[in-house]
Amino acid sequence: MRRFAILASGLLLILAMAVPPAASAVIHEIIGAACRAGGEEVAPPGQIQEGMSLVRALQATGVIESIDFVPGLVTVSFDPDRPASKYVSAGFDLLIPDGFGPGVDLLLSPLLVPDPEFAAHANCNNLN
Repeated sequence: MRRFAILASGLLLILAMAVPPAASAVIHEIIGAACRAGGEEVAPPGQIQEGMSLVRALQATGVIESIDFVPGLVTVSFDPDRPASKYVSAGFDLLIPDGFGPGVDLLLSPLLVPDPEFAAHANCNNLN
């Protein structure tokens, strides 16, 4: 009986190690927004929860190098060469009149576009 208990315990231990635990996942909001169709919610949910800012995460990873405010203009400078970017430079800056509010233009420098080499973009139906 004791051998049976040891054998059963060993078998259970092997099974426990062989079956991986359930994984959870998050989808980056920018990628999720580009890939969802018809405005339905992204599943699994994104990494930014209610009350948090996506800008903070992009600044922490260095994708946003700086945000500069001068009267009438907000300039967001990006570094598309950062590994966390998943976007590439379009090769030019984009000025959006009143993009930050009435009378305040928004300059995206450089304009970022989806990196076609990044798997999430390559497999996104809305980007293909």
